[in-house]
Amino acid sequence: MLALGLMSGTSCDGVSCVLADFKNRKFKILAYKTVLYPKKIQKRLSSSFVQTTWQFQRKQLTPVPQLLPVSEISSLNFELAKIWAKVLLQLLDKVKVSPKKVSVIGSHGHTIFHNPDGNEPSTLQIGESSILAQSAGIPVVSDFRTRDMALGGCGAPLIPYFDFYFYGQGAVRAFQNIGGIANVSVVGKKVKKVLAFDTGPGNVLIDWAVNKITKGKLKFDCDGKMAKKGKIRMEIIKKMWQHSYFKKNPPKATGKELFNENFIPLFLKANLKRFPYDVLHTLTYFTAYSIALSYEKFVLPFYSLEEMIVSGGGSLNNTLMEHLKTLLYPIPVLTIEKWNIPTQAKEPLAFAFFALRAIQGKINHCPEATGARSATILGKITPVE
Repeated sequence: MLALGLMSGTSCDGVSCVLADFKNRKFKILAYKTVLYPKKIQKRLSSSFVQTTWQFQRKQLTPVPQLLPVSEISSLNFELAKIWAKVLLQLLDKVKVSPKKVSVIGSHGHTIFHNPDGNEPSTLQIGESSILAQSAGIPVVSDFRTRDMALGGCGAPLIPYFDFYFYGQGAVRAFQNIGGIANVSVVGKKVKKVLAFDTGPGNVLIDWAVNKITKGKLKFDCDGKMAKKGKIRMEIIKKMWQHSYFKKNPPKATGKELFNENFIPLFLKANLKRFPYDVLHTLTYFTAYSIALSYEKFVLPFYSLEEMIVSGGGSLNNTLMEHLKTLLYPIPVLTIEKWNIPTQAKEPLAFAFFALRAIQGKINHCPEATGARSATILGKITPVE
């Protein structure tokens, strides 16, 4: 069965889309593309997050006011869906596939706010499914996180079900995604219960530094070349590691609400102009460090890993990957391309699969990864008239 999947991540720079054919426990990617949003959309999305400030001295969170008014978020809800529909139809046209042959679109949506640990746990993803379904002429499954949270879960990570379904009968592996936020799934024949959680920041702090250093000319550190020019400040690394999130046991999830520019210690921000590459390399190393120490604390005491498989934009950062290989040695560190999956295609591929399971009335959920009370069918179905 053919299905489309799309993912708009916390980097706010674009959307990744996949067309795939699923049959039993096999899949084939027929088309894939990542499309950048117009700069005005990127700016508005970046301003839509409700952020917090982590005060290292007092070890407490201070809310930062939301920059984008509700009217703008409402408008973006429709605008994004129209952009996504156009991109998906272009993808289908490229491979000469009629929308009528596609069973469903799986849309994660774009996360505006995710707070599983608040007094009233909540989450909000935008990209209106009704607009997307009508514009593309294909049914849509969306809003996957809310059902999990209704069952007491964190609402994330959700990708572990994909890892479990397709790779759960193989060797014990850690599937590490490094997008804006980094998360891991540990699956394999010897894993009785899937272990999965958000390890912490992925590219989000790195991208912030690159944007500041280049005054907005660059959005990411291509191949990690800029970071490699600088030195690592281990005293700052260890200070950031003191945050309570890293001490919390899985299942757990986080987001840009916490790991944003306000999380970065004042010392680094104050020295950004004087030692830009030191700051960038320190933040790059912190992503690798937080992943490796999370494994040391929550994974390796229980499982012997045959290998670590990395997906997401972070796998394209050679400096980051080198640090992971050093910190996790002797565990082999590879990229998801080992399975012929483009590095940024895994998440949209997973949501295409989840959408198919949803319209078939089948479970698409790993409750042990999120802390939900039971397994269920995630997603809301929007038909086409």
